[in-house]
Amino acid sequence: MSAAIDYNNAPSAVRAVFDDIKKTRNVPDVNNFWKYLARDPELLKRTWESVKEVMRPGALDPLTKEMLYVAVSVTNGCQYCIASHTAAARKAGMTEAMFGELMAVVGMANETNRLANGYRVPVDAAFEQ
Repeated sequence: MSAAIDYNNAPSAVRAVFDDIKKTRNVPDVNNFWKYLARDPELLKRTWESVKEVMRPGALDPLTKEMLYVAVSVTNGCQYCIASHTAAARKAGMTEAMFGELMAVVGMANETNRLANGYRVPVDAAFEQ
């Protein structure tokens, strides 16, 4: 397993992305996710540009987007993403009560999704678009 790329040892293309992440997120350093992606500068840049675009305020506010990210991360079992996006959601205003409800919805959705898939329930005509 290769090591993370530290800012001081990064090529200029990686430093440029790191600088943009730090500026955009108003943080003193990038987190480990970005340091590991930096092993492939093109992947780092492409991923950062996509994340920046998708997570910017839009029709959905930043808190909603972070909570959705947590929900998908829980479902996918990504411990890193759960930790990172839970912290971001808390920073954006997620309360303990909101987190509890989010986890209840995630658990229920996963259970009922599996039941619907297992029973091969056909989609009701009223739900078709």
